[in-house]
Amino acid sequence: ETMGIPLSPADVATLEARTEGWVAGLQLAALALQALPPRPEIDATADFVQAFAGSHLFVAEYLLEEVFTRQSPATQTFLLQTCLLERLHADLCDAVTGLTNGRAMLDTLHRANLFLVPLDSDGQWYRYHHLFADLLQARLSQTLSASEVAGLHLRAAGWHEQHRFIDEAVRHALAALDFDRAAAGLL
Repeated sequence: ETMGIPLSPADVATLEARTEGWVAGLQLAALALQALPPRPEIDATADFVQAFAGSHLFVAEYLLEEVFTRQSPATQTFLLQTCLLERLHADLCDAVTGLTNGRAMLDTLHRANLFLVPLDSDGQWYRYHHLFADLLQARLSQTLSASEVAGLHLRAAGWHEQHRFIDEAVRHALAALDFDRAAAGLL
């Protein structure tokens, strides 16, 4: 309302869900909506709201400049290697990255309020903010080869298999195009 953008209640709810209430994310969405050229033949606002993600230009530029590039190279590598995980656990991060600093990295990211959302009260499970995860996944595909990304998925599949998280194991095996492993997880 403040920015004079006509949004339906459904559009407002969608943006709130996509930004998870992140005020800067809402502001970036509003700026992008203001910049949309008028197109009366389609509902450009509704189309924008449905497509709004971390890879959107305004969000991506902000997150890259203000968040990602300000991290150490080790933190950037950790973020990229773990962004394909729906849920983060220190041991899972260690399995995917091949390092042993998952707990310290998660603690550091959480203390820094770096778009890490706790999923339990014990601080064992986290996830990345959806918009931040979108950006990291887009960056991952630009940074690593398809075979390197597949390797990360296979390590994630192995950890999930070992811990009996079969749905996640199958999802990662499919993402790595390891159909035999995925089929084995379904049996």
